[in-house]
Amino acid sequence: MNTWLLTLSIAYLLGSIPFGYLLVRFVRHEDIRAVGSGNIGATNVLRSGAKGLGVATLLLDLLKGYAAVLLARQLAPAHYTLAVAAAVAAVLGHVFPVWLRFRGGKGVASALGVFLALVPMAAVVALAVFLLVVLLSRYVSLASILAAAVMPVAAIALAPERSPLVVAGFLFLSALIIARHHANIRRLLAGTENRFGSPKKVTA
Repeated sequence: MNTWLLTLSIAYLLGSIPFGYLLVRFVRHEDIRAVGSGNIGATNVLRSGAKGLGVATLLLDLLKGYAAVLLARQLAPAHYTLAVAAAVAAVLGHVFPVWLRFRGGKGVASALGVFLALVPMAAVVALAVFLLVVLLSRYVSLASILAAAVMPVAAIALAPERSPLVVAGFLFLSALIIARHHANIRRLLAGTENRFGSPKKVTA
């Protein structure tokens, strides 16, 4: 099988593992999609009251993105473009998992994982922005959006390769995550977005 096809297929399948859904289903016998925002990501799992499962979801979603890129770099060590393509495939897998009828998470933790594997310092910069915004505003969504906006800029500046495909991959990941927060952006503009630590309202 072609190396690209094999790598991207595995990266997508890794990314598509819905850890938040699986952990809540097996441990609490609940469907996380019927709780809070209905999202399968770590934030909704955490806000559902399952703090331990929320942390586990965050780490596992991060690790599956990291593993997808690591696999690409093992299969083709000199092909950085393939590693970036695998990163995109993994995050797409998380956002559009075949197992859940293509209705997944927002891709923040998985994107952090792929950038940790691709450009570690860019991931650190984005994480610092995320934490700072959460501390100052208590808006996880705003922190995620701003971190996603900063990440490709830092990655392009620090990446070992800046070919058009690599740059396009970085920008696509950023745009995908921001687009997945469209409902949060509307609520932020309307002043109705939930702050971290506040009671969670049911939102679409």
